[in-house]
Amino acid sequence: MAYPQDMRSILSPVIIPLTSHGGIEKLARNWGFTMKAKLSGPPALAAVLLFLVSVPIFAHHGAASYDISKLTTLKGTVTNIQWMNPHAEIFIEVNDTTSQAQKYIVESVSPLGLSRIGWTKDSLKPGDQITVTGNLSKNGTHILRLKKIVFPTGKELTIQSGEDYSGQ
Repeated sequence: MAYPQDMRSILSPVIIPLTSHGGIEKLARNWGFTMKAKLSGPPALAAVLLFLVSVPIFAHHGAASYDISKLTTLKGTVTNIQWMNPHAEIFIEVNDTTSQAQKYIVESVSPLGLSRIGWTKDSLKPGDQITVTGNLSKNGTHILRLKKIVFPTGKELTIQSGEDYSGQ
């Protein structure tokens, strides 16, 4: 079917071959698009900042930095609680065999995970005596990945973290 001459003249400026004779550049020039992107200034700074902020997301370690071959139990006094993502943290002081106070960080699952098993922000407060069981850090720092907690009331909560605790 042949188009009338006036119809062809209306459509011809819109039909631009993109693969030959600089079609995409011609399209951009005709419609006012800029083809060159600057790699400096605010857009580049925003891209770098986005990259730097996203790196910790990929650094999530699971249980790799903990000795999951053995469980350790500590009894201590709560000094602080941080109810935040990605892991809620409990700071405790534990007296070692020489009665020296040692500070430990007890890393738990997320606040959402804790709330699903009945834990609230008010479940613990500084000064509470608790017993925690979990896996110590492989690098010798005083960080324990929480598996079980016994509250001052005697209530116990066990925390499962999927494959991290298989066989325990």
